[in-house]
Amino acid sequence: MNTPTIYGVGVGPGAPDLMSVRAARLIGAAKVVAYFRKAGRPGHARRIADGLLPEGVIEEPMDYPVTTEIALDDPAYAATLRSFYEQCVARLGEHIAQGRDVVVLCEGDPFLYGSFMHLHSRLSPGVRVEVVPGISGMAACWTASGTPITYGDDVLCVVPATLGPARLKAALATGDAIVIMKLGRNLPKVRRALDDAGLLDRAIYVERGAMADQVVMPLTEKTTDDAPYFSIVLVHGQGRRP
Repeated sequence: MNTPTIYGVGVGPGAPDLMSVRAARLIGAAKVVAYFRKAGRPGHARRIADGLLPEGVIEEPMDYPVTTEIALDDPAYAATLRSFYEQCVARLGEHIAQGRDVVVLCEGDPFLYGSFMHLHSRLSPGVRVEVVPGISGMAACWTASGTPITYGDDVLCVVPATLGPARLKAALATGDAIVIMKLGRNLPKVRRALDDAGLLDRAIYVERGAMADQVVMPLTEKTTDDAPYFSIVLVHGQGRRP
């Protein structure tokens, strides 16, 4: 008898044909599919997998209770999400208890800044879990830029734009190649930090990498301070080349 399993399946950055064969196979045979989404929206991971789900599959949308309504450093934010993730684990556990596998759709890679890791850390040790890696959103963005993100002995630094100014400045001084993620309303702060670090002229803005409405431009040419969730700023490395 097979042990019921929760699969954290990376569906990649946006284009369905960037999904792995294994991910597509698991989704196509799924009995239960779960995915995170903003309330009232279909969910990006669910859109990527559209057309692969089998007839009769049970869908478990997990609607975030908050997104930007509460500041990240507000204790209420952490408390609200903690309760939400615990409820999600309980819902998935009901399917496992009834002998059904669950496929959790994950944008990009499940173990790289993804919400799945918050489920993974809360699952009972007795629950069988398998993770299927996916192409990350940042990989799609630096590929869209047309230039390798690192060369030779470059050190790659991944920086959340949500950091405070001091930590952001310190992080920019650490890497030879830099990926700045979680832009959104933080873009003006990122511009200032890059300018102060002398990196603004090297910065590339990528919006919705590997999606149909992809945008790539030097950050200096972006005239507005708005940035969607799926956007990144890149500073390419300049290390030794053979």
